Amino acid sequence: MKRLIYQVYLGRKSRLYDHCTESVKAYCSEHGIDHEILRSPILKIKPDVFSTNRSRESYEKHGGFLPIFEKENAFVYFHKYDQVAIVDADIWIRPGSPNIFEELNPDTDFAGVVEREMPITEQYRQKILNYSRMQYSSIKLDWKWDKNTGGEFFNMGMMLMNKKISKYLKGQTPHQFLNRPEFKAFVDGMGPWKWSTDQTLLNTWIKQEKMNAKHLDWKWNALFKGIKDDKIKEAYFVHFFLKDKLPNRGENVEELMKYVS
Repeated sequence: MKRLIYQVYLGRKSRLYDHCTESVKAYCSEHGIDHEILRSPILKIKPDVFSTNRSRESYEKHGGFLPIFEKENAFVYFHKYDQVAIVDADIWIRPGSPNIFEELNPDTDFAGVVEREMPITEQYRQKILNYSRMQYSSIKLDWKWDKNTGGEFFNMGMMLMNKKISKYLKGQTPHQFLNRPEFKAFVDGMGPWKWSTDQTLLNTWIKQEKMNAKHLDWKWNALFKGIKDDKIKEAYFVHFFLKDKLPNRGENVEELMKYVS
């Protein structure tokens, strides 16, 4: 069984990203998993400048493209790997954590952590309630709405996939996949998707295709300051997704580790 963890680390050097990606490297070594970090953009997905609602700064500062969509380059690896995980560069893996790939069943296409199923704080519950309404209410799919926690969506900071998911690419390259007409509004950031990442696009894809998706335990993608503080030390993968909540925006790694170690 060949397995890969794929990460994207573009732009300026960051102590937080260095620390997190080093933890992933050590984890992969421990469990016999291949590790790949993309450091130069390949896909260079661009919004349509004539219709985009995104601020010019959000893509012009990266040479006119949106780096968040570089993660989907991992799809090219299904020709040589049985299972692939995409892990954001701001996720730290606790030493001694179990092998996440053991969570995949043979019939599972995709596995991830649903945000509303985490032990979230009251403040974050309100945030995801509003976020899910904004992002998903106009997309006519079954989001299994809950009046207290919003829609059912995966946090795409950590994605786990079996090779069989590649059938839903329908022979397309990652670039062709992201440029599907049905995804154009997400890439262009139209309407409520002005600030959207690949998260809305991928959740929509999973729902559209009616994939066999597994809900992983929250410990595989614990949102720092999104979940309750007393739970963070139970997590395997800690996701530092809110830089304004971190000591020196995450660059004071030593101080940050005191909260989670």
